Amino acid sequence: MAQLVKWVEEVGHRFKDGMGNLRITKKGVRLEGVSEFLLPLYVKEIHSRKDSPVVFQSDRNITLNARNENGQLTGQMTVGADAVEAQCKRFEVKSHEDERILFMADEEEIVIGADRLRVTGTEGSIFEHSVETPHIRAGPSQDLRLESPTRSLTMEAPKGVHISAVAGEFKASCRKELQLQSTDGEIFLNADNIRLGNLPHGSYSSSTPNAVGPRQTVYELCICPNGKLYLSPAGASSTCQLNSNICLWS
Repeated sequence: MAQLVKWVEEVGHRFKDGMGNLRITKKGVRLEGVSEFLLPLYVKEIHSRKDSPVVFQSDRNITLNARNENGQLTGQMTVGADAVEAQCKRFEVKSHEDERILFMADEEEIVIGADRLRVTGTEGSIFEHSVETPHIRAGPSQDLRLESPTRSLTMEAPKGVHISAVAGEFKASCRKELQLQSTDGEIFLNADNIRLGNLPHGSYSSSTPNAVGPRQTVYELCICPNGKLYLSPAGASSTCQLNSNICLWS
């Protein structure tokens, strides 16, 4: 070490004005302007001037390697023409102010620590496996759409699934059967009006075939043994039995 210091002093004394872009100072070696290294350069720290950035330029790519005391490669970052690749055990992006982890990735998981994750692509997000989150919310004045184009969409929760439309309506439509099932409880419909559209209508002939009576406007709601609902013209007494043949259609 003493010989190295002596050599630096001798070189500095011999080249007081420096060697081109290279200047030797008490704090180390200083390079001015653009410098080119044809062989590897080994340094402990690289600093720029306070008013200038550090620019690394290469015609192909720039690779940063980190090695342990045995010379084994422990981390690598490559900046190429097509991609920026990082190879390490764990990759972290931290906040400048409080060094809070904004992004972390390793072999086990990927953690996003930002307060908000925004996906602006027109195709949305595609997840090949499960997603766990306590809250999914659309942006202001935008609709939230959960869609499975070719398969089913399942929402499960051990303590319940709550769907609420505070200022709008809730619609559920399907091509085949729509099933509401409760294994231990009940299905409770609470509204000022409950409408069941497109129910089959039953009809029966009066005792006087040619008699023309008023138009039927009141019906009786009937139920088949299999749970199917149908309407039967209301009379003085129940008329469900007179139109029970509708239950044979299903």
